[in-house]
Amino acid sequence: MKLAKCRREFARYTSLNVMGMIGLSCYILADTYFVAAGLGTNGLAALNLAIPVYNLVHGCGLMLGMGGATRYAILKNSGGERESRGVFTHTLLTALFFMLVFILSGVFGASQIAGLLGAEGEIFTLTRTYLQVLLIGAPAFILNDILLCFVRNDSAPHLSMAAMLCGSFSNILLDYVMIFPMGLGILGAVVATVMSACISILVVSVHFLRRKNSFSLCRCRWDWHMVGTMLGCGLPSLAAELSAGVVMVVWNMILLGLEGNVAVAAYGVTANLSLVVLAIYNGIAQGIQPLISRYYATGEPEKRGAIFRYAILTVAVLSGVIYLLLALGAEPVAMIFNSERDMQLQQIAVQGIRLYFIGAFFAGMNILFATNFAASDQPGPANLISLLRGFIVIIPMAFIMSRLWGMNGLWLSFAVSEGITLVAGLTVWLRARFRKR
Repeated sequence: MKLAKCRREFARYTSLNVMGMIGLSCYILADTYFVAAGLGTNGLAALNLAIPVYNLVHGCGLMLGMGGATRYAILKNSGGERESRGVFTHTLLTALFFMLVFILSGVFGASQIAGLLGAEGEIFTLTRTYLQVLLIGAPAFILNDILLCFVRNDSAPHLSMAAMLCGSFSNILLDYVMIFPMGLGILGAVVATVMSACISILVVSVHFLRRKNSFSLCRCRWDWHMVGTMLGCGLPSLAAELSAGVVMVVWNMILLGLEGNVAVAAYGVTANLSLVVLAIYNGIAQGIQPLISRYYATGEPEKRGAIFRYAILTVAVLSGVIYLLLALGAEPVAMIFNSERDMQLQQIAVQGIRLYFIGAFFAGMNILFATNFAASDQPGPANLISLLRGFIVIIPMAFIMSRLWGMNGLWLSFAVSEGITLVAGLTVWLRARFRKR
């Protein structure tokens, strides 16, 4: 009976979050499609060069949101309601610092950042424009991430999902309107993305207007320990997003040396598909986080273990389906983003899709293990997994395998790196279980 309730909760939380994350992914794909259709290979390459900065902004928002919401859920469910009220206030005040840094970077440093990312010529102008608006609009992304995470942990996953879907689909509509009828090009694409985050914030604010919220701003004494604990719990989320950006920068550098701008554009197709796949896995992970934190706080390891098992089974099945669909449909999928019908781009993208996504299963499992550790107030192992898959293994593997086997080696370095990380994650998890026994 107890496990039947766990299954229902798991299905409710994860399905809502996966739907929301798929909606988020749809707008990423739409953004890529409209930029490719409206601006061609140069626009696609510029977007690909700018994505790492979006990863950084989104990662900071998730670090604050997931970290703060995890602490909030644990304190609330373990009897520390008074302390839990101060978590939201500390989260927002800490967020102000990050917002200010991003705004100043957009105003004064967009050109320098575009140059550091490898943008040149026409692509430099497009990349700089995208980065400037993205960074100035960073407060909207960060606030949206924080509110979505807290509302999800305040027993309202349906509203969190609705906000993500409204933001995502409004972005698709705004993308089309601003790039084509209005003719704003790359500027229209990034303005639409910022506006979509604002729309999502408006939707999720219903939680406050209905007065169903258990968290709010309050007067409290500043607690550096709370901030440190909160950031520690959220660091895996930042590491995951930041690593995606860093890896993209490294891969762009390698690709420029191997095949030039066409390879960067082809990688843009694979990278954006990867964002969709990882968004599904992150949707499952974000769905189980409130449940695992709750059962950890209330001392119910059996239920916590059941939720984690359901998540593993779900990711395993989805990974098989995802790879089968992408491997069989690689050519038509690549052609969607190949508006200029560039055969070199098409060939590189198709091969990339078929080799890169071999690592999807390993990546999904690593995301689950990191989330399970973080939600159980074990940031150390969670950070280890995130750092291994994001920096320590993938970067040297990319250089080594691309040097030995060229483009094919680079594509396969993702699967090899995620596989190595999964072995390390499983080792840490099994050692922790045997220690408890």
